[in-house]
Amino acid sequence: MINLKPEVVAQLERVLGSVEMLLPRAIKPVDWATCHAANWRRHSFSGYLEPVKVTDNTRLEELLGVEKQREIMESNTKQFLKGLPANNALLWGSRGTGKSSLVKALLNKYAAQGLRVIQVEKEDLIYLSEIFSAVENEPYRFILLCDDLTFEVGELSYKMLKSALDGSVYSAPDNVLIYVTSNRRHLLPEYESDKIGGKFVNGELQQSEAMEEKVSLSDRFGLWVAFHVFSQDRYLDAVRLCVEREAAKRGVNIPFDKDLELDAIQWSHDKSKRCGRTAYQFSKHWVGRYLLAQS
Repeated sequence: MINLKPEVVAQLERVLGSVEMLLPRAIKPVDWATCHAANWRRHSFSGYLEPVKVTDNTRLEELLGVEKQREIMESNTKQFLKGLPANNALLWGSRGTGKSSLVKALLNKYAAQGLRVIQVEKEDLIYLSEIFSAVENEPYRFILLCDDLTFEVGELSYKMLKSALDGSVYSAPDNVLIYVTSNRRHLLPEYESDKIGGKFVNGELQQSEAMEEKVSLSDRFGLWVAFHVFSQDRYLDAVRLCVEREAAKRGVNIPFDKDLELDAIQWSHDKSKRCGRTAYQFSKHWVGRYLLAQS
């Protein structure tokens, strides 16, 4: 037996403690039979899938103003669940218009048929191959969701996602689709200077190399689904639905009168936005104030 000096033992303990901090957490595999969603959690040089409880109970029929988008995404997801050809999808457009809510509503409707969702942050896209390996042999269908995604030119995670969509060595297994939401159609900032360098070839205007690079990622999504701000009538329909839901949770009935309508319109003007998120936030304000006045 080797007798070590106390200071050497103390030093070894510090080294072992530091190494232990770098190791992944000891965590049980996700039980996908009971867990419908998970997040990828980075840890040191790798990461792990962390089960999350689905608390958003939004139903597809409650998403107003996005009927066409809902039809496209539901059809694509049903194809995927049946093992038929289906596309990765980019849901892009104005903030608060229901892009993320649509994906959550799809999970709520089709979880019983084997649909599962894994949410991944932009910085963790470099671990795509590890995430794919963790689920490729599972008997479920996974949507890998990257929410509110934007890139700057040259980011490593941009290149990894591009490779995965392109069918390279990092390509997704057959039981995984990638759904991305973003405010930007091409996921990258666009500048006026990007248009410089375009030229005519055989009578047609060809994009500059800068623009070609910026559209190269979004081009790899089979589906582009655009979301736009609501008309005022559609916004008021959303307000009515949100107020009814908030009131029903508390067992009360709140009339949709002229005062409520005018207040909702003013709220949208203050927010400079007519969308589902604005309607939801207003409903919290109105119902809470109404109930406070009754107490």
